[in-house]
Amino acid sequence: MKTARIPIIAFVVWLSVAWAKEPAASEKVTYPPELPAGENVISAKSEQFLKGTGTLLPGVAVATNPPTIDALYFPGQTYPGKPWSAWGDSLAANGKYYASIGDHLAPGGNAFVFEYDPATRAMRQLVDVRKVLGLPDGHYTPGKIHGRLDLGSDGWLYFSTHRGSTKTTTDEFHYKGDWIIRCDPKSGRAEIVAQGPVPKHCLPTSVLDPKRLIFYGGTAAGTGEEEAGIQFFAYDVPARKVLYSGAGGPARYMIFAPSTGRVYFTPGKAAEGPLMRFDPAKPGAPEKIDATLGLRAATEETPDGFVYSVSSGQGDREAQLYAFNTKTEKGETLGPAAVGTQHYITSIDADPTGRFLYYVPGAHGGSERDGSPVVQFDTKTRKKKVIAFLHPYFAENYGCTLKGTFSSAIDPAGDKLYITWNNSRGSKVWDSCLLTVIHIPPAERK
Repeated sequence: MKTARIPIIAFVVWLSVAWAKEPAASEKVTYPPELPAGENVISAKSEQFLKGTGTLLPGVAVATNPPTIDALYFPGQTYPGKPWSAWGDSLAANGKYYASIGDHLAPGGNAFVFEYDPATRAMRQLVDVRKVLGLPDGHYTPGKIHGRLDLGSDGWLYFSTHRGSTKTTTDEFHYKGDWIIRCDPKSGRAEIVAQGPVPKHCLPTSVLDPKRLIFYGGTAAGTGEEEAGIQFFAYDVPARKVLYSGAGGPARYMIFAPSTGRVYFTPGKAAEGPLMRFDPAKPGAPEKIDATLGLRAATEETPDGFVYSVSSGQGDREAQLYAFNTKTEKGETLGPAAVGTQHYITSIDADPTGRFLYYVPGAHGGSERDGSPVVQFDTKTRKKKVIAFLHPYFAENYGCTLKGTFSSAIDPAGDKLYITWNNSRGSKVWDSCLLTVIHIPPAERK
């Protein structure tokens, strides 16, 4: 069954108009955002989590055991952003959850990295990007972290920065290119690794080889550099040098295979296409391989050597799930990812066994139309199950309309799913970022 959706051009026009007409956040909501009764963290468990909105597609199951869900706002949202939002994928490691948010302001924006401890249910700010950069007033500072957070074998977190507005990456604002930054979670120390590995390009796409400490990126051209197009680069962190840089890079996501050290991507903005391979053992221009994949988001490599990906579901496209065998370098289509009307998925996670995948359709707004469903996909039976509908429960009880995510991670134990939501407290799109921790009942993981 294929749902009717507006064409991508019409969608972009609608979204532009919606944001253009949206009153300033300060006119509608207050900062910092607060939960009812001034609580820092809430915990909820309700049978309403198992009730859909009537848009569920045939054949999609619903869990029989409601999860317990913890929720809290990210600190640092003390002023109106444009809007406060999360665009980069997050990480669960060493018993903690690491996530990024940004204010989307330009040219003087800011972005942050936080650590959440599920044992104490406390959030700690690790990185204030503007403070790390230490630039004078009037200089461009990034309002987004659009790539991944990755943990290196040296114990440091690595990430890259990205613009807010597309019109501020100019000489007027002293723009030279965006930054690779790293942070030591133990000490909280953060430092610049490199600025402009591809000069005058932003860095919306990244993945780290944690063993070799090679930082891979896909770029977006700054103003005046558009002819260069999307670049792919490999940056050697210990040597502080670019190993390779060239055209035809990925717009949004890359696969990294720890078992081989190879990186894979589809060039440009293609929703589906032939995979390109970069092998650090033979550095040079990426090579096309005999595999076609949809790659808007992907999991980590599973113990049996698979990576699972999902194609872009924007516009009139239907998101598809794929399996990629990192040993044979062959891809396979697993079927549609949607469970309702929404198709756009920008974060997908595999549990530590590789049996279950988790994701939320409706990334760029719209997830609430299907009840903000959290989906579990069984890679053996190829069946989809909603483990919780977070809307309208969170809207009715906490004033939070959860409108999509670009940022989720499964705990290495497989029992907790962390989701950083773009959240609305009454605005048409969103105005704040909220973390939910979904404690997946053991019966739903058998």
